[in-house]
Amino acid sequence: MLYFIISDINIQLTDFNQMNKVDNDNPFTKPKPDTEVEVMDYPDEENSTLNPCKVILFNDEIHTFDEVSSQIIVATKCSSEKAEALTWEVHSKGKAIVYSGDMNECLKVSGILEEIALHTQIEM
Repeated sequence: MLYFIISDINIQLTDFNQMNKVDNDNPFTKPKPDTEVEVMDYPDEENSTLNPCKVILFNDEIHTFDEVSSQIIVATKCSSEKAEALTWEVHSKGKAIVYSGDMNECLKVSGILEEIALHTQIEM
């Protein structure tokens, strides 16, 4: 999605047929070669890839290895091998990034992990 910011221009358009006509006596229709246009690209809220969010899963002493691995599979839809590797990282390092993506998806993944009282955090 692109947004255009045009500074110092105040034009009132009343007739669409007159839009492309240039009146040299009217300063508002005269082309201004020195007018700066800044194009700013804002990320879509649904598909933000510029700054993806991360779901961090923390280790605990309550859940078994299999419980955590199974819940990671449900939450992230990853393979059992990937889930086991992530579970091992959580166990050995105390935490691991188990998912990266847009905020809405991270909230869903975090919610599924927390269904069995796993401790998660979302970082931007």
